[in-house]
Amino acid sequence: MEGALTARDKVGVQDFVLLDAYTSESAFVDNLHKRFSENLIYTYIGTLLVSVNPYQELGIYTMKQMELYQGVNFFELPPHIYAIADNAYRMMCSELNNHFILISGESGAGKTEASKKILQYFAVTCPMTESLQIARDRLLLSNPVLEAFGNAKTLRNDNSSRFGKYMDIQFDFKGQCAKELSINDKNDWKTVSNAFAVIDFTDEDLENLFGIIASVLHLGNIHFKEDNQGCATIPDTHEIKWIAKLLGVLPSVLLDALTHRKIEAKTEEMICPLTLDLSIYARDAMAKAVYGRTFTWLVNKINSSLVNKDFTKKTVIGLLDIYGFEVFDKNGFEQFCINYCNEKLQQLLIERTLKAEQAEYEMEGIEWEPIQYFNNKIICDLVEERHRGIISILDEECIRPGPATDLSFLEKLEEKVGKHAHFQTRKLAGAKGRKRMGWMEFRLFHYAGEVTYCTKGFLEKNNDLLYRHLKEVLCWSKNSILRECFHVAELKNRRRPPTVGTQFKNSLSSLLEILISKEPSYIRCIKPNDGKEPRKFDELLIRHQIKYLGLMEHLRVRRAGFAYRRKYEHFLQRYKSLCPDTWPHWHGRPAEGVQRLIKYIGYKPEEYKLGKTKIFIRFPRTLFATEDAFEFSKHQLVGRIQATYKSCLERRTFLTKRRAAIKLEAHWRGALARKEAQRRKWAAQIIRKFIKGFINRNMPLSPDNEEFVVFVRKNYILNLRYHVPKNVLDKSWLRPPAILENASNLLKRMCIRNLVRNYCCGLPAERIAQMQQKVVTSDIFRGKKDGYTESLNQPFANSRLDKDDINAKVLQQLSNEKIQYGIPVIKYDRKGFKARQRQLILTQKAVYVVELAKIKQKIEYSSVKGVSTSNLSDRIFVIHISPEDYRQKGDVILQCEHIFEAVTKLTMLVKKNIVKVVQGSLQFYISPAKEGTIVFNTGPEEQIYKDKNGQLIVVSVRMKS
Repeated sequence: MEGALTARDKVGVQDFVLLDAYTSESAFVDNLHKRFSENLIYTYIGTLLVSVNPYQELGIYTMKQMELYQGVNFFELPPHIYAIADNAYRMMCSELNNHFILISGESGAGKTEASKKILQYFAVTCPMTESLQIARDRLLLSNPVLEAFGNAKTLRNDNSSRFGKYMDIQFDFKGQCAKELSINDKNDWKTVSNAFAVIDFTDEDLENLFGIIASVLHLGNIHFKEDNQGCATIPDTHEIKWIAKLLGVLPSVLLDALTHRKIEAKTEEMICPLTLDLSIYARDAMAKAVYGRTFTWLVNKINSSLVNKDFTKKTVIGLLDIYGFEVFDKNGFEQFCINYCNEKLQQLLIERTLKAEQAEYEMEGIEWEPIQYFNNKIICDLVEERHRGIISILDEECIRPGPATDLSFLEKLEEKVGKHAHFQTRKLAGAKGRKRMGWMEFRLFHYAGEVTYCTKGFLEKNNDLLYRHLKEVLCWSKNSILRECFHVAELKNRRRPPTVGTQFKNSLSSLLEILISKEPSYIRCIKPNDGKEPRKFDELLIRHQIKYLGLMEHLRVRRAGFAYRRKYEHFLQRYKSLCPDTWPHWHGRPAEGVQRLIKYIGYKPEEYKLGKTKIFIRFPRTLFATEDAFEFSKHQLVGRIQATYKSCLERRTFLTKRRAAIKLEAHWRGALARKEAQRRKWAAQIIRKFIKGFINRNMPLSPDNEEFVVFVRKNYILNLRYHVPKNVLDKSWLRPPAILENASNLLKRMCIRNLVRNYCCGLPAERIAQMQQKVVTSDIFRGKKDGYTESLNQPFANSRLDKDDINAKVLQQLSNEKIQYGIPVIKYDRKGFKARQRQLILTQKAVYVVELAKIKQKIEYSSVKGVSTSNLSDRIFVIHISPEDYRQKGDVILQCEHIFEAVTKLTMLVKKNIVKVVQGSLQFYISPAKEGTIVFNTGPEEQIYKDKNGQLIVVSVRMKS
């Protein structure tokens, strides 16, 4: 534990007793928060363990952790639940006495998980024999059965216990018990069914048990109505039949018992009908009685299966997992009982803690008089006396003749308990207190603070009587479990059954008798937040639990004397380096060594006491100062030791290295000389071969020149890889030696073909289509028409007309044909050669000449006889039409800006080369029987006109070559 004191600023102290401001709740919460933030969920208050639920897996419950805490002094390792379990086990084995571990806290604080970890520790670390196999399985599997029947989902917890659970784990003189398997205690059917089989439940038991549970559910579905006489009736008897079948009783008898009551007067019996309210009460009382007694039967059944048949002397470790102190906005009878139990347990804790503290001081011969802390015990005694008085008054009200109500119960409390210092009602409170209390409420001052209880429902919940008529029905049930729960002998007993409060008080007394006979260990579980979120620390909620768990009171008791105590041997062993007389070894008695040590450090008389076997330090700051001095001294000592040791090591290493270096140098020089001689010999042979090969390089291959030729080939190939052309236009090539001329030519051809292939494979589909069109253009116009060379770098368009450029009526007429190409053109009349603006549209089947919204001419590709154009730079071309097509009037004369593109597209759609490039003039048909002439000339400017002879003259500018 002392080893962690150096990190106290970051992770707090491992024991709250070492808090300097031990009376400050803020300092307590701050220390808890520091440790929780570092996933340190356990902290001690002396030997009491405070556990904060992390709501996540931390990996601190492994086999390695269990082995680490086995047989180790309690304060040697950081706080852990395994330390509590191991300490209880070792004390039981060494002192042969009984122990108990009390686990308490709010719902959701992790009490059940804590008890499972303790059971797991005992199961794994204690000796195991085959004879305990059945008892082990029954003990572990009793958890899911009890939780299935006695737990419920609440706003605070998914699996909230409705009962306190106390288990005795028996050990023989060798310290053996059960070994826990990996279990899943969730309320799933598979686990509970398996548990029933292991705990020795028969099929008949299970059928009867589930029949009872089902009957309770059906009881809640019964609805009553009031008849004309004000008596209760059940209009729908469907549920009655099911309940009667499940419980093994007659439906008519059950129906009569739920709506009537048997009254006995001396020797006479009367059957009286029940009112609506009394019938509802009878139904609910029956459900509570059936379920309550069945749960008691279940517990007894499990206990009988676990009972030890060996009556030789045993020691036990009791494990008590019980609800914590509860304060809600509305507190009723249940909270009153729970808080009464916690008062008694707190009373036991304070008494046992004071007793243990005083026993240790007496044993060590140190005077200690914590008079002020005995006040806590006196307060608990007074509160316990007050609780017993309230329960007695409650029982009196339940059994007295006449109308008893919750209000009359409150008035009786004011009459008999009103003068108690820790009791208050609205009537007894002052002016300020009345504002915070209702007329049906009373307030008790517990050890953990004041709690206001509402008396509404106290009498009803305490009474919980079952009408005799219903009890008779259940006593004669065919269900074997109910027959065990409801004995016929009860019907002969005229005494009133004990109330719930009395049963609770008696049960608590029995529990305390068990606990008083054992040595205690305590675990206080804390819930960090209501949302079950990892790493979230709700300070307000934490303060609430610290108060109601009485942690500050317990801390004050532990700090009434001394904050720190340690055996002389351990204290001297840790801090002996702080004094020259005790360092490095002290050969005298440990007590004398500690005396010499603290005198050298400078402890003041009020800061410590020396007992028979231990040193007691009163203030944490004294221990912290000693620890800080030890840390400083430790660094100095470590530095000095390291310097001396490193010097020795370095000197030894240096001498070893020097001897080794001399020997290595001698051998290495010889090896280097022999290696150099071999290298020179080899070099001379290589040079001789190279010269001889160079001389005979042009000769046929022979041993004289073979290696040289191979070298030349290899060298050329290796050099060639750095001079390979990067594209098809790169004509460079590394010049080969004469003997590799043929091989070089072959490689060059392969390289060029590969570059061409890679280039072609890398072209996109659109680019390929462009090139295919350019190839067609080349076949038609290359070397034949001016302007061709300039057109090479101009890509062809898919079309020069968008859909928006073509009239909708034209598109409608062409709906069945897909437009392949469109371009604006000028059409010249065949007679007068007048220029007309037109659109040339090429589809899959025909050529269309379009004027605005009208198709002027349609020429099917089968009717196209040819296309003519001049060799000059003009943009005129003529589409020749077959005279056999009677629908056509003659050839078509067109002019367009992109003549190479348009003619190429037309040629590709006609699917044959029909283009003719002419020089000077060309003939065309004006009509099927009449021809015309177009004359092509060059001039200073472009012109198109009709001459006197009726010919069309086309003048173009000669392009510079």
